[in-house]
Amino acid sequence: MSTARSPLAPAAFPLLPPIAGVTPRVARARYKAWDRTDLTFVTLEPGTSVAGVLTQSRCPSPEVEWCRKALVLGEARALVVNAGNSNAFTGHRGREAVEAVAARAAAHLGCQPSDVFVASTGVIGVPLPIDKAEAGLDAAFVAEPCSWEAAAETIMTTDTFAKAATATAIVAGRTVTLVGIVKGSGMIAPDMATMLGFVFTDAAVDPAFLQSALSAANTKSFSCITVDGDTSTSDTVLAFATGKAGNTPLVDADSDGADAFAAALFDVCLSLAQQVVRDGEGASKFIQIDVEGAESDRSAHRIAMSIANSPLVKTAIAGEDANWGRVVMAVGKAGEPAERDKLSIRFGTTQVARDGLAVTGYDEAPVAEHLKGQTVEIGVDLGLGDGRATVWTCDLTHGYISINADYRS
Repeated sequence: MSTARSPLAPAAFPLLPPIAGVTPRVARARYKAWDRTDLTFVTLEPGTSVAGVLTQSRCPSPEVEWCRKALVLGEARALVVNAGNSNAFTGHRGREAVEAVAARAAAHLGCQPSDVFVASTGVIGVPLPIDKAEAGLDAAFVAEPCSWEAAAETIMTTDTFAKAATATAIVAGRTVTLVGIVKGSGMIAPDMATMLGFVFTDAAVDPAFLQSALSAANTKSFSCITVDGDTSTSDTVLAFATGKAGNTPLVDADSDGADAFAAALFDVCLSLAQQVVRDGEGASKFIQIDVEGAESDRSAHRIAMSIANSPLVKTAIAGEDANWGRVVMAVGKAGEPAERDKLSIRFGTTQVARDGLAVTGYDEAPVAEHLKGQTVEIGVDLGLGDGRATVWTCDLTHGYISINADYRS
C-alpha cells in the first residue's frame, strides 16, 4: 500500500451510520509481510437479498466465478474480502481456497456456503493460502464489530485512502439508508463494475429489482471511469439489502419509493467511482470528459473512453500542456463515427477548436490556467447527433510507473 496520500483525496473519511442487519469485522490473515488487517468479514441477517456486477475479463478469479453462481440464488448471509492476494489464475488450488473460505464461514453462521460471498484483491497468480485464510476467519469470528472506516481500510491494496459514501431515501414512507465502501487505485478500466465495491442498505428490496437498480447505477458510474485502461480479473461490486428498515418491499420500478432508492444507490456508486479515480496510482489531476453530439450514447461513451485512456492525453494533462491535438487524435482512433470538419473541443469553459480548426483568436492563457488546477474538464462535440456521455479519469505521471514497477515487492 502506498504511503503518500493522494493530493486528490477528500479531506476526511465521511461519517457513516450503522446499517441494521450488517455487522463488519476485520482481522489479520497476514497474506503479505505487513502488519495490518487484511481480511474483512461482514455478517448479514437472514433474509438479506443480494445483487452484483462482475468483471467481463475472460480470465476471472475463482471468487468471481463463485459469486456469479451464488448471485442466481439472490440471498446472502456473509461477505469475506481478502486483501493482498487476488487468488486469480490459480487453477484448482484457487477454487479450493474459495470453497474452504465459504464453507468455514457458512459453518460458523449455520447457513449454506452459497450464502457466503467471497472477493479477493492483490497479486495475480499466487493461490490464496487456505491456512492463513482460515486462521484469519477464525480471528474475525471472535473480533469485536468494527467501524466502516476500518472495513474500508482493510480491503485496500495500493490505495492511499479509504473510500466510502452514504445516502438516504424515502421508501414507502420509511427512511432507508445506504453505505458503500470500495477499493481501487490501479488496473482500472471496467466493462461492468470495477475493483471491489460493496453497498449495504437496510431497505427491503427484491433481488431482481436490486439487480436492476445496481446494473443501472453501474452503467453511469463504475463503467464510466478509467485509470490505466486495464480491466481486472477480480472486479466485483455487490449490493446487500437486509430489509430491516421495515419498508414495503421494492419489487419493481413501479413500487412506492423505487425511484428514490435507485437515485440514492446511484449517488453512492458515483461517489465511490469518482473516489477511485481520485486515488488513481500516481494521480495529480482529476479529469472529467464530456462528449456530446455523437450518433448514439454508446458511441459517445466509446469516444470518451478513448480520450480518457490515451497515454498522450493523460501525460499532456500531467504536464499541464494545452495540447488539444492529442484529443483530436483520441477521437479519431476510437473507431466511432466522427467528421473532422464538425468537431469542436473545449478545455474548461474555453473553446479551443471548432469545425476542424483552432478558433479564431485562440488564446492559450486561460486553458493553461485551467490545467494548473486539480480538476480538468475536456469537452468534445461531434456535431452528428444526440448521443452523449461523461467519463472520469486521471493523469498519468511518473508515480504510476514507480508504484507498478515494484508492485509485488
